[in-house]
This record gives sequence, C-alpha cells and structure tokens, in this order.
Amino acid sequence: MHAADPLLAYRDRFPITQRSNYLINNSLGAMPAAARASVQQFLDQWDTRGVRSWGDGWWSLQEKVGDLVANVLGLPTGTVTMHQNIAVAQEMILSCFRFDGRRNKVVYADRNFPSDQYIYEARAAHGARLVRVGPAADGIATDGEQVAAAIDDETLLVAIDHVMFRSSAITDVEPIVRQARKHGAFVVLDVFHSGGIVPLDAHALAVDAIVGGALKWMCGGPGNCFLYVRPDVARTLVPSFTGWAAHKQPFAFSPKGQDYRDDGQRFATGTPNVPALYAGKEGIATVAEVTVARIREKSMRQTKLLVEEAGRQGLAIRSPRDGSRRGGHVALDVPEGYAVCQALSAREIVVDFRPDAGLRVAPHFYNTDDEVVACVRAIRAILDAGEHLPFLAQAKKPG
Repeated sequence: MHAADPLLAYRDRFPITQRSNYLINNSLGAMPAAARASVQQFLDQWDTRGVRSWGDGWWSLQEKVGDLVANVLGLPTGTVTMHQNIAVAQEMILSCFRFDGRRNKVVYADRNFPSDQYIYEARAAHGARLVRVGPAADGIATDGEQVAAAIDDETLLVAIDHVMFRSSAITDVEPIVRQARKHGAFVVLDVFHSGGIVPLDAHALAVDAIVGGALKWMCGGPGNCFLYVRPDVARTLVPSFTGWAAHKQPFAFSPKGQDYRDDGQRFATGTPNVPALYAGKEGIATVAEVTVARIREKSMRQTKLLVEEAGRQGLAIRSPRDGSRRGGHVALDVPEGYAVCQALSAREIVVDFRPDAGLRVAPHFYNTDDEVVACVRAIRAILDAGEHLPFLAQAKKPG
C-alpha cells in the first residue's frame, strides 16, 4: 500500500486515523502522536525547572515555531510571528494604520471568513470606509478582477482570503495585487485554508502581509496562528498593538518606551502561548517534512476522486470542478446537511457542515483513497435509508 502511495508512510503518526475516517482536515488537522510527548515536556519543565524554563527554551520557542511555519510556506526565517488566533494577527496589522485621512478605504470580499470581516468592519468606528465586494457571478468564489476594480487612490487596505472556507475556491490574487500596487494600497492575504495544502510563492504573489493558522492543514492545533510581513515593508510599520516581546531588549524592562525589533518579531505582543507552541510544533514539522508540493499533488488526486464519486452517487458539489482552482476540500450540497453530518459522525466518518456550503470533505496526506470513496458512498446510503432523520430535530433546535 505504501509503495503505491508513499505519503501513507506517515499515517501511523496520527492515531485518530486508526479509529476514524477523519476527513475534516480543513477545520482541524489530526493530532500527531508526538504532540502528546511534546506537551508532556512542557509540563515536566514547568514542574521541575519552574521559572527557569524561560531560559531553558520557553522564550525562544515562539521564534522556532515561527521558523517552522516559514519553512512550510517558503518564507524567510525570522519573518513569522506566532499569535493566539487570526483576529490577533489581523488586529496587529490594522494597528499599524490610521483611518482618519483621505486614504481610508478597506476593500474586502464578501466570501472572506467572517472573523476577517468582523475585525475590519470594527474599524469603521475609527474612520474606515468599508467596501465589501461580491458576490461573484458563480456564487462560490471571490472574483479577483471584481475586487481589483474596487481599489482606487483612496484605498488603504485590501483584505483577501486565498482559499474560500465554504467552497474551497482559490482566489486569483494577481489582479488584486497589481491594482493595489498601482494605487499604493496594502494587501493582506489570509492563507488559513491554503497554508499546508496549496503551495505558496509569497515572492511571486507580492502581497504585503500574510496571516493564517496551523490548526488546519499544518496539524498544529489551536492557538498557533501567524503573521508574516514582507521584510522591506515591515521596517516601515509601527504597530500600536504591541507588547514587551516586540522590544529589542525585553528583559531590560526599559521605562523609556517601546524600541521595536528589526525583524518579524516587531509584531509580537506579550508573553507567548507556550503550551500551544509545544502542542503545535510537531505537526508543523511533519508537514514541512512531507512538503506541501507532495501534499498538493495527492490532494488534487483525492479531491478529483471525491468529485467523481459524488457524481456517481448523484450528489451536487459547491466547489470548483477544475482542480487547479480548488483548495484541499470539496463542498457537497447535500439535503439536510447538518443531520447527515451527524449521521456520518455516528459511523465514525468525520466531516463538517457549513451553511451555504454543505458538507465539507477534506482528505489529507495520511488519508487513503478508500476512505474518500467510503465517505461519499456512506452519504448516499444515509440519505437513501433515512438514517439522518433522527438528527433533524436536533438541527432545528434554537441556538
């Protein structure tokens, strides 16, 4: 089996694959077994070394994990800072700008992940003029040309998701960046649903900043989000959302004010989330070892298989049919999707349901082709037998 699919050599590193057909890696990647020992190391250090653990590696871990993420994404070392969640990473960028001048427009897409939209919309209270673009003609993607057309000389920031969380459609970033360069706007690209599954050429994309997280395709668990800012741009930004970890000499505890670091850590905040970093580093390192190029090759093959099997089973899809325009998951437009999702879970087939998307099925490098086919056939069987009907009442409960 491994000769036909060499990436299955990594399957045993992820214990949940022995218990479940785990196909929701675009929401939460499987936990590597090594994460348990890593977290235990953190606990043992805290227990035996106490406060001395900071000097034993706790403090530097945030930079080491940032460099692991940089390796996965093909970014320079020393350019990625780790943050608790995507809102913190987005707020860090927003804090570098003022919205009380003529150039105060924020252009973003209606298909962006809601948390991205909320954080920018909150800037309206500070003077930002919001330009929400969409929907695109196909209803599932973000139209790069449509976003680009909204950018003008009064645009300050452009926020775009690389892969749509509902449909898995990949955004054509090139026309957006080209128009932003023409008008002097700053582009933030969210790679939460592409990092670790779709190769990223940051130099070619030429975006100003990248935000994302490791809990999905990088198998890094919660609490490990990140921010990258192009080094030439980073030196020109002064975040007002800051903390002592961003200081050149944090342990000098200087009362003379902030003295920002010259590298990516100028976008750090306060005390790092050490337990999350210990939990996350093993999965990120494994994805780096496998390489995104090999993961993408397998992903395109398995999502194609998924689309084909859905067609054979009479199930509609809400994702691009062209594999080059599709990220790592496929959205299946299934009647009573929430209830079907619960019925699948009862069979230990793990996917998820999202409104306006349907069932999201997301195989990763440790999944087998048989698991992909079995999931789609199980959906058909559940619908035909009415196996999902007992879950309908649960789906209709308030809240």
